Amino acid sequence: MSNSGIFSSYMQDAIKEALSDSNEVPVGAVIVYNNKIIAKTKNQMITKVDSTAHAEIEAIRQASLFLKKYRLEECSLYVTLEPCPMCAFAISLARIKNLYFGAQDIKYGAVLNNIKMYQSNLTNHKPNIYDGIMKNECELLLKNFFRQKRK
Repeated sequence: MSNSGIFSSYMQDAIKEALSDSNEVPVGAVIVYNNKIIAKTKNQMITKVDSTAHAEIEAIRQASLFLKKYRLEECSLYVTLEPCPMCAFAISLARIKNLYFGAQDIKYGAVLNNIKMYQSNLTNHKPNIYDGIMKNECELLLKNFFRQKRK
């Protein structure tokens, strides 16, 4: 299997997570360590009544508990949507090695859009960034969700 196939496989897992709750904005995330998924989750802000329960934050929490450490230097995060400022900073604090995401978030994204957090000299750790992984599928998740909400 080529690397792009591996990336797509992990992103497919993130997409499955995003689709697992029709009430939450469909964002899913997985964290991979040594080619094994150690965290798999989705947005849970409504479910947990917690505005910080974004998929990325929940995945970082799971991975940290699994590895029993707060620094995730050898981990890769796959998320269906470009991280917001809160999540981008949490990714930096966790020292995640690689960040893979699908759809860009023009309004709230903080990696390639808006504040472009990892381009700032104020950001200590900057992950390797890979965008556009299964971009069309990830964009469709959001479009379909908001289309249903508008009905």
